[in-house]
Formats: sequence, structure tokens, C-alpha cells
Amino acid sequence: METFALAAISLTISISLFIKKKRSPAQLSFAFLCLALFLQKTGTFFYGIFGANFWTAISYLGALSIPPSLIAFCRSFLNRQKFPSRKIVTLTASGSFLLAVICLTPCYGWSYLNLVFYLYIGFAVIYCYAALIDSIKTKEPDVEKERLVYIAIACALAAALSVPDIFHFYGYRIPAMSNIAIAVLIYFTLIIITHPRLPELHEIMVRALIVFVLVLFVTFTLYLITSLFGKNTILPLNSALMASFIIVIFIDPVKLILKKISDRLFFEGRDVSVSLYAIDEEIEKEKSMLLEEMATGLAHEIRNPLSSIKGAAQYLKSEAGSAQNHKLLGIIVEETDRLNSVVSQFLNYASPYSMNAEVQGINRIVDKVISLIKAAGLPENIVIEKNPDPDLPDVKVDGEQMIQVVLNIALNGVEAMPEGGILSFATARIEDGGDKALEIAIRDTGCGISKDELRNIFKPFFTTKKKGTGLGLSVCQRIIKNHGGRIDVESTPGSGTVFFIRI
Repeated sequence: METFALAAISLTISISLFIKKKRSPAQLSFAFLCLALFLQKTGTFFYGIFGANFWTAISYLGALSIPPSLIAFCRSFLNRQKFPSRKIVTLTASGSFLLAVICLTPCYGWSYLNLVFYLYIGFAVIYCYAALIDSIKTKEPDVEKERLVYIAIACALAAALSVPDIFHFYGYRIPAMSNIAIAVLIYFTLIIITHPRLPELHEIMVRALIVFVLVLFVTFTLYLITSLFGKNTILPLNSALMASFIIVIFIDPVKLILKKISDRLFFEGRDVSVSLYAIDEEIEKEKSMLLEEMATGLAHEIRNPLSSIKGAAQYLKSEAGSAQNHKLLGIIVEETDRLNSVVSQFLNYASPYSMNAEVQGINRIVDKVISLIKAAGLPENIVIEKNPDPDLPDVKVDGEQMIQVVLNIALNGVEAMPEGGILSFATARIEDGGDKALEIAIRDTGCGISKDELRNIFKPFFTTKKKGTGLGLSVCQRIIKNHGGRIDVESTPGSGTVFFIRI
């Protein structure tokens, strides 16, 4: 049962990655690895049922495909050129082909052939794990290093859970756990390579806990059904758990596959893969569309009386006889301007964004933002530092919107340093989830942001400023999302904050 379950899980993950529109080299090589694992486990499972040599050949084909696929995936995932090298991928591919040829000779019946296969696969596993550890040692502490550490820990745990298979092989009554461990490992690896933004450790643990609870619930349901209708047939616990795990993790990949099929059959149909329980989300989308329609009219109706109020206040201010009246009328003008600014930001947030994208340099955008900040009057106690990457390629973006984003974040940094500090801008070319990306890092040495506030800074109308609207960062995030990128932020209270714009 566990062997069949692992084969089914591997095939589903492989297909879900193959049909993705945008897939990185790491995702593609992982799809081939899962396909090789599917062939090996399928052949093993059906040979145990039918005993035909055809299924043995399928099992050997999958087993021989695992080492080159594993090393190719390791190379793509680690993004390394020397360790593992392309030469090793070629050598393992050649070795697999040679062993496949040997299987066609009289050596096919050699009793030690299976041992050779296991040693061959074991070599590839150990080699890739050594490359993973070496990459962790050489990397600077960052998100990518955390990603590698998570994978290394998961691999070690899977290896530890596979040790009971040795005792099971020699006849001890200990359940074999390797297939379950490998299934969990490839599912965890799928989460890591398909999420551009690596979740925090606690977030991963929560996801794992949810999957675990769902597996237990489905297992309980299976036992309940078999006890009621199975005529005293009780499933082994490991088989029930594996079947439940299949059901739980199959949901998203199968929905993706069915959505692709429905898109082919019903070109103008709605998304039929949406759950019946997701109707509230559809309603929220309709509310957002209604908000966009209301925004323009609402802004017009508010701005007209505001203009009249401001004009009247300015006239009375010029005719005011006393200093107190002059001051009060000045407050009216100031607050009218602030309310007009709130309306403008609300309109920017609610209205759909139309991009005027052109190929241009990110460094030039940063230079223009720095010029605007200095022209607006930078406090003398704040120093601007710049660390651009001169070899950055041009990228297709809306220049005005990018200036708006960088300027908004930079001005927030200036406001966070009332007693002075350093505002630094850096640009770089990075690897982001296996894809190449450009990064703008905006760092200040100000008061920082607490963890509670950090969770909410991109929410509309959330602000810690006395006269803030709480829409600035929401607008920035929406602009960057429309560019296919994202904004990340790291902050230490009392030490400063850094925003990462990645496109």
C-alpha cells in the first residue's frame, strides 16, 4: 500500500509541475525526479502482484533514472556550477545507460544486481546531501540559506525514519517507514521550491500541523467507514495513514489539473475549481470591483466642496484682522489639503492600475528618487548612502509607479529617523525561488517596527503616524504585485528597517 501511495503522490506532483505555466529549472528537474520515482515504485508494486518481468523492467528504468535526475535537481536547486557539476550529471546519466544495457545481457538474472542499484542510488543521495551541506556552509545568512537548512533537516529526518526498513527486511516485526518518509519529504520539498517567499519556520510548522490534523481526520473517517461496512476488515495503521495522506495532498494538484482541463473545454467559463466554501471570497472580489466603480464618483463629490472650503478659507485668511483668526483659517487650509491627499490616496488604492511599462534601468530610478528626496529638503542629520550593482540588466517596468514605490518607502525611512541616521539604497541581481530577479534594498537606521505592527503594515488604513492614512504601503504592494514582484520587510526595533523590492 505504501509503495503504491508513494508512486501516486510522485506522479501527481510531477504532473502538477509539468503543467505549470511558469516553472523554474529547479521545479522542472524536480518533476523529472518525481517521475523517475513513480516509475520505480509502480514497477515494484505491480511486480509484487503480477510477477511479470515487464514490471521489473519498469522498476529498473525508474531506479536508473533517479541518480541523474536527483543530481540535476540538486544542481538546479542549489544554483551551483562546480559542486555538483554538469560533468557529474553526464557521468551518472552515462552510468544509468550502461546499467540499462547490462540489464539486457545475461547479467539480468545476477543476484547482486539489486544491490548494485541500491548502492548506485545511495551514492547519488550521499553526493547530493554533501553538496547541500557544502552550500549551507558557504552561504551568507539569508533567506536562501534558511531554505537549504530546512531541506537538510527534512532529509536527515527522512533518513532516520527509513532505518526501520533494515530491520523489517531481516524479518523483524517493525513497520517499514521509508515510503512514508519519502512521500513527506517530496511534499515538503515541493512546498519549498514552489514558494518564492520562504515562509517563516513557525508558518511551515503550522502548515504541517494542518496537514497532520487533516490526515488524522481522514484516517478516522476511513476506520469509521470500514468498521460500519467493512465486515470486520481493519486496515493496517500505516496503510490507513498513507491512504489519508494521499487524499489530503492530492486535493490541490488534482484541482490544478482539472482547472487546466476545464480551461481547455470552457474557454470563457468561470473558475469551476473554486470550492463551494469559497463563495465569500468571490463576494469580496465583487465588492472590490464595486469599490473601484464608487471611488471616482466619491472622490469627485468630496473634492468639489473641499475646493470651495479651501478657497473661502484662503480669502478670509487674507482679510483676517487678528492673529488668532489668521491661525485658525490656516489650520482649515492645512486640514483641507490633508483631506484632499487622503482622497487621492484612496482613489489610487481603489482604482485599477494601468501600467505604462518600458525597458529601463533600476539604478536610474533609484538615482531619480534620491534627487527628489534631496530637492524636497533632506534633514542635515540624515546621510544617504548608495550601493548600486553596475551590471544590472534593464527591466520592463512602469518608471513613474516604481519611483512612487521607492520614494514612498524612502520617505517613511526618513520619518523613522527624527534624530538622524543613514538611509541607504542598494540594488542587486538575485536568485529568487530558482528564478532570476532584481532587488532594491532600502534600509534606514531608525526606530524600527515591532513584530505586531510588522504583520499589519501592508493592510489598508493601518498606520502608526498621527496624520497618516495607512494607504501608502498598500498602494506600493499593489503596484509591485502588478509588476509580478513582491515586497519583503525585515525590522529590528531600535536598530532600523530594510525593505526589499524584488522584481
